[in-house]
Order: sequence, then structure tokens, then C-alpha cells
Amino acid sequence: MSLLQRIADELKASMMARNTDRTGALRMLKSAIGYVQIERKTETLSDADILGVIQKEAKKRRDAFEEFDRGGRQDLAAKEKAELAVLEEYLPKALSPAEAEAIVLAAIAEAGATSKKDMGAVMKVAQSKAAGRVDGRTLSQIVGRLLPG
Repeated sequence: MSLLQRIADELKASMMARNTDRTGALRMLKSAIGYVQIERKTETLSDADILGVIQKEAKKRRDAFEEFDRGGRQDLAAKEKAELAVLEEYLPKALSPAEAEAIVLAAIAEAGATSKKDMGAVMKVAQSKAAGRVDGRTLSQIVGRLLPG
């Protein structure tokens, strides 16, 4: 079963169960996928493309949660956190800090990086190896810490 079909099936099930929060999050996700399909002028997206959309939407929810939390809007922060929880069900298992560091070390060796000037090349290799299992900010911090000044 494709990821898009799984999302559609779970949307239908949440509508039947009258779970409004989950239904709203899944509708938002399906809409975002639809916009990408229109943008790329295609009828179908691969599971990898759909994962990219889910990651992008999850990042939006994380950022919004942090902003609402900082602004003291706990009601809106809770809504964003609930939507994020639904999105995270579709993402692959996140890497542990040790696994992420191992990927960065391999990326540094593969890119032949010697200083922070090579950070862009290392990030490109590391992101392709991590395949969405770690967010870019965390990856960037690890690369910055491991590359010599």
C-alpha cells in the first residue's frame, strides 16, 4: 500500500470515528500533497516525495509550536503539537544522536572536508544519507561541532 493510500484510508477512518483533530491534520496533509502534485504537474507522487511533504509540514508545526509556546498561547501550541503527533506517525524512526554523528563522520570522510568551509558539501552528503530521519538544524549543529575551525 502506498503512503498516499494509507493517508487516504486513515483520513476516512478518522472521519467515521468523528475524530476532528486527526481528521483536520490529515486533511491538511492531503491538501499539501495535492499542492505539490499541482506544482509538479503530475497525478502521482512517489513515497519519497510524499515523505518530503510530510517532513516539511512537520517542520512548520514544530516551528509554530515553539512560537506559540514562547508567546504564551498554550491553546494554539497544543493544537500544533497534536497535528505534529499525527504527522510523525508517517515519518521514519528518528536517528539517535550517536547514529546521526556516525552519519556525519562518514559524510565528512566522503566529502573530504577539512574545515568549516566545506560544511555545505558535508551537509549535502549527510542529508542524503540521513534520508529525513534527522532534522537539518540538528545535522548542521553536529557538522559544525565535528568540523575543525
